[in-house]
Amino acid sequence: MNKLQWIVVGVSVALFFTLWLGFETKNKEQKTTDRSRSIQGEATSFSTLLADAKEHLSGTQVSQLEALELSSQNAKQDKEKSEALKSLSGFWYRFGNIPIAGGYADSVAILENTPQAWSVAGGTYYQGLVAAKDNQLIRAYTAAKAVTAFESAASLAPEKPEHRVNLALVYAENPPPDNPMQAVLMLKDLETKYPNEPAVYNALGRLAIKTNQWDRAIQRLEKAMTLDPNNSNTPCLLSKAYEGAGNMQKAQEMAVKCQK
Repeated sequence: MNKLQWIVVGVSVALFFTLWLGFETKNKEQKTTDRSRSIQGEATSFSTLLADAKEHLSGTQVSQLEALELSSQNAKQDKEKSEALKSLSGFWYRFGNIPIAGGYADSVAILENTPQAWSVAGGTYYQGLVAAKDNQLIRAYTAAKAVTAFESAASLAPEKPEHRVNLALVYAENPPPDNPMQAVLMLKDLETKYPNEPAVYNALGRLAIKTNQWDRAIQRLEKAMTLDPNNSNTPCLLSKAYEGAGNMQKAQEMAVKCQK
């Protein structure tokens, strides 16, 4: 397995980060859904998810996993342990078991206790939240874990608004029943505190797209692009916003930038 890499990004499922390897990402939503069906009705925990997922591995995959688990168990130094846990996270991410990948990323974050490590854990759980779709047990589990991870990242780096932006996007994906507008309120507060932060406007634009508020999305995303012309996420979001607004010429222009 290649050396794992940390990447933190901005505003969509891929906005926060990508995991440490160049993993195959095809059909992750379907894999996550399939793997979690058998635990419906049970209390969801990392151990429950892990036990269920192991039952779906092939013989070759079991051998690979056992080697990685043995490496983790034999690790003596924190750095060695961290790399072994990242490899385990990568293994499960590759096979579409994103909540389990998040669990191992969580262990890395506990060990390293850095904003970056917590952000990767939060982003992994967020992907699991999105992929779970209608599986409410998995959604509740991954949402709670993502919130904790991004809150930890924000507490360690309070000067970095992106961690609170990411936290708001978790609430947007899984609104708290007692405060369904929490994501919007958080982002509006961040807009007041950080009027020149492009990640805030990308997030606000994304929420506007989600609610088909095309003109508002375009306004926010154009501001994000003005603040950071090199942000790779903004033109992708703008392409969707312009398409929704019926401006196909601008949508195509942004799509070309998005592909680049």
